[in-house]
Amino acid sequence: MSNIKACIFDLDGVIVDTAVYHYKAWKRLANELGFDFTEEDNEKLKGVSRVRSLQLILEWGHVTKTEAEQEVLATKKNEWYVEMISHMTPAEILPGAKEFLETCRAAGLKTALGSASKNSMTILEKINLTHLFDAIIDGNKVSKAKPDPEVFLKGAEAVNVKPDKCVVFEDAIAGIEAAKNGGMKAVGIGSPQVLTEADMVVPGLNEMSLEKLRAL
Repeated sequence: MSNIKACIFDLDGVIVDTAVYHYKAWKRLANELGFDFTEEDNEKLKGVSRVRSLQLILEWGHVTKTEAEQEVLATKKNEWYVEMISHMTPAEILPGAKEFLETCRAAGLKTALGSASKNSMTILEKINLTHLFDAIIDGNKVSKAKPDPEVFLKGAEAVNVKPDKCVVFEDAIAGIEAAKNGGMKAVGIGSPQVLTEADMVVPGLNEMSLEKLRAL
């Protein structure tokens, strides 16, 4: 495994699943605007920024808002979301995530978080996982959304490991593309039928091991 020096993890859908909280907040907003928002709609927003998500939701609801109004709506949605995640507990860590992080660190691998979320620190603190990351790169430190590789390249830089020695763990197509665009290996968390560009796909980190990392 000498060719792999660092593992970079997306947060949502890999370490925890906050999709339900995003869904509830977006649904509440859509309902206030007079239309519905389904779980299927929510799936289409995987890996999409907050601003773009709002634009899509407004399009689906045939609602037109000025840029200033959109800013107010996005802020309102985020406040609801932050209120919900502030009650998260370690019980919400996805199966195997903590154990795999501990395994990586015990093996001498660097670990970094690479997430578009601006609320990463809040979530990590609530689930008590902050100490398992050597670097945390989130939406407060990047300006370009995936599939741009900025978040992962900054993660590699923060742990002082070259991109080609890094493996990214991602559950979204845009995230897999970002890893590949950055010259990194990508392990998809989810369905092989969806994450077709990944070097390997597993259902969750509970199915990941050092042996499988070596196989990359």
